[in-house]
Order: sequence, then C-alpha cells, then structure tokens
Amino acid sequence: MTSALPDTSELSAQLSEHMNGYLYTACLYTVTKAGIADHLTQGPRTAAQLAEETGLSAPHLHRVLRYLATREVFREDDHNRFTLTPMAELLRTDTPGSLHDPFLMLGEDLYWKPLARMYDTVRQGHTAFDEIFGAGFFAHLQTVPDTASVFNAGTAGFSRLWNQHIATSYTFPDGAKITDIGGGTGSLLREILTTHPHTTGTLYDQQSVIDQHQLDTPHTTGRWTVQAGDFFENVPTGADHYILKSVLHDWSDTDCLRILKTVREAVHDNTKLLVVDPVIPPGNQPHASKTIDVSMLAVVDGKERTQAEFEDILGKGGFKVTRILPTPSLMSIVECVPA
Repeated sequence: MTSALPDTSELSAQLSEHMNGYLYTACLYTVTKAGIADHLTQGPRTAAQLAEETGLSAPHLHRVLRYLATREVFREDDHNRFTLTPMAELLRTDTPGSLHDPFLMLGEDLYWKPLARMYDTVRQGHTAFDEIFGAGFFAHLQTVPDTASVFNAGTAGFSRLWNQHIATSYTFPDGAKITDIGGGTGSLLREILTTHPHTTGTLYDQQSVIDQHQLDTPHTTGRWTVQAGDFFENVPTGADHYILKSVLHDWSDTDCLRILKTVREAVHDNTKLLVVDPVIPPGNQPHASKTIDVSMLAVVDGKERTQAEFEDILGKGGFKVTRILPTPSLMSIVECVPA
C-alpha cells in the first residue's frame, strides 16, 4: 500500500509569492514616488480621483493599490475607495518615522540593476555594479548629483529611525571630543550633541556631503565643526571618541582594514572607537541585518557582520572590542579601544 503524497499546494503558493516579491517592491516604489499616501490624508479616494491628482492611469493605479491592500498597505472599501493603514502612514512625507525617502532611494537603478545580476555576483564573488555603471557605487554617485541627493535623503531617512536610540544608549562623558567619520549630513552627530550638551563634535566626510550638513541648531551652537576628507587617506586627530556608523558595512574586509588603519593612526591610547552597525544574530530566525547583508553583497561588495566577524576585522585593524551595546533599534554599538 502506498502512502499518499503530501499536499504541496500551500507551499507552492507561498514559494510563488516569494518569487514575485519584486512586484511588491515595484508597487511600493510607484505609490511612494506618486505621493499617494499624502493625497489620502484628506480622506478616502478612488483610484480615479487619485489618478487625476497625480497624473497616473486610473485603471492601472487601481490594480496596484488593490494588490498593496492585500499586504495591508492601504485598504479598499465597498465603494472602491482607498484609505490609509498604519503601514501606509509611513509612506507620508510628514509623519514621524517616514520611510518615504528611503523607499525612493531603494527604487533607484542603483539597487534594481545590481539585484537583477545577483546570480552573476554570487558566481563571480563580487558585485556586478561596476560592470553595469562603469564605476563602483560611491564613485558613480559623484557623477550623478541628482541620484546622489536621492541617496543622501534616503540614508538620512533611515538614520532618523536610529539616531535617538544610538545617542541615548551610549554615555559620552562631559568634555568629550567626538569625530563622526563618514557621518553624512550630520544627523547622528547633531543628535549626540543635543543629548549630551557638554560635548563637542566634528563631522568628517566628503566636501559634497558636508556642504549639506544639518548641524547648525540652537542646541548645538558653538560645539561643532566640519572637515572634508577621504577616510581611506586620513582622519582628523585629537578626538576622544570616533564613530563609524553605517560605514564598515559598505566595504569589503580588505577596504575596511584600509579605513581602520587610518583611524588607528589618528587615535591616542585613551580613545574609544564606536562602530555602529547591525550585528547579525545566530540561528534561522528572520532579522533585518540578514536582509541588508544581501543588499550589501549585491550593490557595494559590503557586508553585515556577526560578533565574531567584528572581533576579527577590528582585531586585524588594531582594535580590541570591549563590549557590544544593543540599542532599541536595529543598530548596535561595538565599542573598541586601541589594541
């Protein structure tokens, strides 16, 4: 007597949904770019009304919104009107914790085209980005100012989700001099200086980035400076705390060692280095760090790291990990001292 074959229909449906995941991303990008969530702040709208306000095709927009409603992004009522849901609220431009700018960033060709070459990346052992765009990620950004602005806004949007948690999870002593290496437009340093009013800070990044800095607020007046440079070449000396937030994950181990070498040359014996990145947990459970890790693999040859991998790369770079502080956000603070 033969046993009945297992029913795989449900598994097939789940796997098929995974296979079509890029459709979800494309639809999210479309409604974000069109500002649909902002248009729905005044109340329910049909796709036809939204299309008139945004210049889109009403039948096509309806189909996209209907699909997103199956994922609890928007809700369709019995009168074919769409309303905001808690998730859709995060697509608004004016809501705390907005993901509007990050979603616009992730919808750029910078991400889409390399992800379409994932097989080649895994086969070759390096990103196909250079083959697609003719230069590495950050070198390419310098040639496309409009795209660079979208990227800077997107990364700043993600940072706003984490900065307060980072600033309040680490105690900087009074009088501490802090240098944020590759600190972008300074949103984290501004939050740290605001939270710790007896500290001073320097924002260090490329000139085109620090030209857009956000440090000049009433809470930080007189306590900040900016300095342009390349962290592969050198970093400012004289700080008590150096921060590398969302920097090491952008680079391969080889390039990380180049960065850590310049930091090691700048520090003194009592300096602390704070590496702020996700730490990949063990096990098979979903975790955002594992998702971001694959994006880093495909786009920039970077990587998220486990605790052991942080200890290894930082040890090779001349630092010893003293503790790892989790924060209420995705980010952890890996505190190091010169070895």
